[in-house]
Amino acid sequence: MSSLFTRSKDYTRSRKSQSDSPPSSPSPIAKTLRHERLSRLEAATAPATSDSYSDRASSRSSAYSRRENRLAALSSRAEEESNRDYKKLYESALSENQKLKSKLQEAQLELADIKSKLEKAAQQKQEKTSDRSSMLEMEKREKRALERKLSEMEEEMKFQFAE
Repeated sequence: MSSLFTRSKDYTRSRKSQSDSPPSSPSPIAKTLRHERLSRLEAATAPATSDSYSDRASSRSSAYSRRENRLAALSSRAEEESNRDYKKLYESALSENQKLKSKLQEAQLELADIKSKLEKAAQQKQEKTSDRSSMLEMEKREKRALERKLSEMEEEMKFQFAE
């Protein structure tokens, strides 16, 4: 047989790349399938007299199934808790948005009130300045009139002393 399979330079060994090699840790599904195959093989090859060996295999497979059931229950429980957390976060965000909206409305009302007060104050100031300017004009007229009267009285006094 060795003559049939002679080693020559034409036949070179091929190296496996890392992508061809199996993963370092098998997935949980692969583990389960492997254990099921092993337990079936053990059950098929085990003699009828060794019940302890088959009991060990069945207890091993039942332990794996119990473990899988526990993991499934834990993951479903974790999903429910995360869903509850999201609901709580959504509800808190919604309530905070409503509070912020009410504060915004209050601030807008306050802003409108302050704007109206400012407009009234500006209008009153404008009226006061116009009133002041009219008062100043009236005072100037009165002052001129008094100055004329004073100058007239001074001239009359000059005539009276001159006579």
